[in-house]
Amino acid sequence: MSGQPGFKLSAQLAGHDADVRDVLFPSPDLVLSASRDHTVRAWKLTSPSPPAFEVSITNQGSEFINSLAYLPPSSEYPQGLVVSAGTDSIIDVRPPTSTPADNADRLLIGHSRNVCALAVLPGERHIISGSWDHSARVWSVDKWESEVTLVDHQGAVWDVLPLDENTVVTGCADKSIRIFDLRKAIAGKVEPRSSIYTPDIVRALCRVPPGHPSGAEIASASNDGVIRLWKLTGQQVGELRGHESFIYCLTALPTGELVSSGEDRTVRIWSGFECIQTITHPAISVWSVATCAANGDIASGSSDGVIRVFSRSSDRVASPATLAQFDEAVKSSAIPQQQVGSVNKEKLPGPEFLQTKSGTKEGQVQMIKEDNGSITAHQWSMSQQQWVNVGTVVDSGASSGRKVEYNGKTWDYVFDVAIEEGQPSLKLPYNLSENPYDRATKFLNDNELPISYLDQVANFITTNTQGATIGQTSDDAGGADPYGTESRYRPGDEVSSGKARVIPQRDYLDITAAKYEPVFNKILKVNSALVAAGRKDYSLNPTAQHALAELRHTLEAGKPVTDETTINIVVMMCTQWDYSDRLAPLDVLRCIAPSPAVAKFQHPSVGSIIQAAVAGALDGVPAGSEPNENMSMMAARTIANLFKSAPGRKQIGSSKSDVDTAISFFERVLGVGGRTAPIGEFNRNLLVALATAMLNFAVLPSRESSCVARQVQVRLLDALVKILGKQNDGEVVFRALVATGTLITVVGPASPEAKSLKELIKGAGDRVADDRVKGVVAECLELIK
Repeated sequence: MSGQPGFKLSAQLAGHDADVRDVLFPSPDLVLSASRDHTVRAWKLTSPSPPAFEVSITNQGSEFINSLAYLPPSSEYPQGLVVSAGTDSIIDVRPPTSTPADNADRLLIGHSRNVCALAVLPGERHIISGSWDHSARVWSVDKWESEVTLVDHQGAVWDVLPLDENTVVTGCADKSIRIFDLRKAIAGKVEPRSSIYTPDIVRALCRVPPGHPSGAEIASASNDGVIRLWKLTGQQVGELRGHESFIYCLTALPTGELVSSGEDRTVRIWSGFECIQTITHPAISVWSVATCAANGDIASGSSDGVIRVFSRSSDRVASPATLAQFDEAVKSSAIPQQQVGSVNKEKLPGPEFLQTKSGTKEGQVQMIKEDNGSITAHQWSMSQQQWVNVGTVVDSGASSGRKVEYNGKTWDYVFDVAIEEGQPSLKLPYNLSENPYDRATKFLNDNELPISYLDQVANFITTNTQGATIGQTSDDAGGADPYGTESRYRPGDEVSSGKARVIPQRDYLDITAAKYEPVFNKILKVNSALVAAGRKDYSLNPTAQHALAELRHTLEAGKPVTDETTINIVVMMCTQWDYSDRLAPLDVLRCIAPSPAVAKFQHPSVGSIIQAAVAGALDGVPAGSEPNENMSMMAARTIANLFKSAPGRKQIGSSKSDVDTAISFFERVLGVGGRTAPIGEFNRNLLVALATAMLNFAVLPSRESSCVARQVQVRLLDALVKILGKQNDGEVVFRALVATGTLITVVGPASPEAKSLKELIKGAGDRVADDRVKGVVAECLELIK
């Protein structure tokens, strides 16, 4: 816990007519803001205590302005320069004293779509921009033109982070962080020197100050609400969890603490690995947050069009009237029922709870049933040591039985979805009786949108209907699918509700969704480098390249792979290419693993597909390095996917060497035995893949009793103990618990191995606030009582 005092409201800067999308705080007496009202505004301090600011409009255009940067004062530009851009794709450069009637000093033209990120490189001679056109550009301040383009992005570049004059990091919608060395430009283009693959879309980046206990160099924030801490080598060294929705912005304080903001309407301050303060805003989302390096104050920009300044200094606290107005605005905020999930009003405590019980962590939320019957949400403040009222829960149309009419039909929900910045929102109707993926697919087809948006739209539906339920119908007799992959699963359903038991799990799971274009393009790029280096021993000749092209067509058509020569090429790339080049081949290997011919394949020197996958992930690691987390993830996915075909299950069930290779791989990744450190201890994708493969290994003996020896079952339980004892992610723990419960039915509920798990399973249920987890915990404990 930080010894710093808490931030308090310092000033509220009202003037924008729409969402404030970006803010900068270059000096204590200047705040800059960009808004969807088409303006850039400069706010100058006119009174220090309580702080007051005077506003002027610096720039006014005809489209949304979404990003800002600031070039500090120089002899040529004594006021400095404000750099702004947005949906018109043109970067505008002008002094902060400009007016809308003035022409820009410079207009930088080169991007073709919304410019959503801007930054100034150290040395202040270059600007960098990130765009929805899948590129980032570096612009010379001396020449006022684009010098190089940073390429290889497969989606919108949501953020750009210069680390020094030659090193730039980008965060992208394709779930990747890329690191560029600007000195490596060829014909005006720079390819990344390395990439870090992340579990979700990267919305924000920041430099982690030296001395952080994680040892991280950069932090990223994603749509899944998680801040991840990274070394530039790609090693993940920590996670910061607390946000409940998309995180839009990250920055650092002079104290070394991190600050984040997002769609859960909060700004959060992080010291080390802990959230030490949560500042809830009376808005739908907080788009941007900036820190002032000189005095450590914070400025936020949010969807209500207001910029708010917060300070730790008692000299810069807002007037009592302003503080009271802010607190009342937060308190009177309406919180949709679906944001807080299913709430049983009868079991909620009354207002007396707030006086008699303390919270256990910063940002903890407690629902209270007020004397008038309404439900209020209260957030625990560690700095104030009290509960703060953050709004009243209001019914959604679905939870109250009210319907919404659209196009002559009635719906539980009709959402406004903004796919394109600057374009009108599209209507997305949805009934709770529908599969979110079916509705998302129809929505994309109706609006002629790319199918690549499918996961994003389906997740939007699931998130925004969380906790809503419908009356049970005869279709529910089959029970809820605990993985949410078939139409009868409802977010918020109780897994152990009597409709269906999860344990023992009877079905095998796979992880086969893939984006083939970037994977195969990467393989061809590596192959070109091998050819250029004269390495004919491992490069692909024209015949092999043709086979690879045919393989891609086969996968895209959803057909099984049958050609042994092609399988052999994939195995060769996974095991013989340089270690740093194996990720894309391993991705292809896990995609072809469900094919029966792949399951039966045996390489003369490598062995089976399981042995090839594990060798690709663990063999050949450069001296002084650790095994790559994402390669280990692909190996785990390959093992899981082999269970999809009957020949795959037969091969695993009949091969002791394959089983031993797989279990030893699980033990190595988890650090069982303590001889080696775990691989990717915080990597959610890796852990989900591992838990899925282990779950399939548990299902096998539950369906075919003689397939897996008891010694192997016990080793598997020991490995699952490693997950259940320390992981907090709901999906990871859920899958591990299902695997554990299924194995308990195999080894016998009365066995000492099963009995020894009781306290561990209870602990997992206490640690993870997920209804599915609690349901499976109850089933496991019922087995071994």
